[in-house]
Amino acid sequence: QVQFVESGGGLVQPGGSLRLSCAASGMRFSIYNMGWYRQAPGKQREEVAVMTPGGMTNYADPVKGRFTISRDNAKNMVYLQMNGLKPEDTAVYYCRAPSLDYWGQGTQVTVSS
Repeated sequence: QVQFVESGGGLVQPGGSLRLSCAASGMRFSIYNMGWYRQAPGKQREEVAVMTPGGMTNYADPVKGRFTISRDNAKNMVYLQMNGLKPEDTAVYYCRAPSLDYWGQGTQVTVSS
């Protein structure tokens, strides 16, 4: 069974940094695009960043230049380095393979002073 387990969220002050991690299992990880998504209170879930198996990346405009997605195909892990965090980045963050209909439980990121 496909599973995604996110970790690394927390409370951080504006301008701070966090690194999210996601462990994937039950799938042939290295052949799938992997992405990070987020859902803020009262808003729809949105795509934040996606990385192909070969390392090509795409970022949502609000996070370009601040967030970096990476992956370790040997460890079935995907990461999201978040720098320059803003209050509007507050959300539950999820990782998933866009072509598979599975979601993890997410990890809460709160940016507040």
